[in-house]
Amino acid sequence: MIYITRGLVETLLRQAEEAEPDSRAIPLAVTRSENLPDAELPPDTPVFTHFYLSSKGDTINAIFGVDMKTPAAQTPGMFVSHPLSELKVTKEDDMREVIFVAVPPWSVDSFKAFGRSGDTKELEILDVEPPEETQFAEQ
Repeated sequence: MIYITRGLVETLLRQAEEAEPDSRAIPLAVTRSENLPDAELPPDTPVFTHFYLSSKGDTINAIFGVDMKTPAAQTPGMFVSHPLSELKVTKEDDMREVIFVAVPPWSVDSFKAFGRSGDTKELEILDVEPPEETQFAEQ
């Protein structure tokens, strides 16, 4: 089972709709459910709660098409929009442990989770709020 917050899903769908007819690829991060008291899940369950957006025109992000500012190890998920394609993973998608794909009409019904091999994963959208992020995490 893959868990994601409703707020994140709505934000991703809005980003996809605003980018249309272009596609979007957005790295996603998780929060352990122990930090989401309303989640009612086992404490170590990962829940997708946050995203990283790169800024256009940023030369650091332009190096070989790789976003050098996003910590890859902290983003086990990737959201991709397919404005002109089917609701499935394609060869062009940036593979992560979990790939979320959305297609028009940009609704929850056109939003799915897939594994690295392209297999559909069971998805549960949670009505919980993630903790606020601070700029610098304590070590």
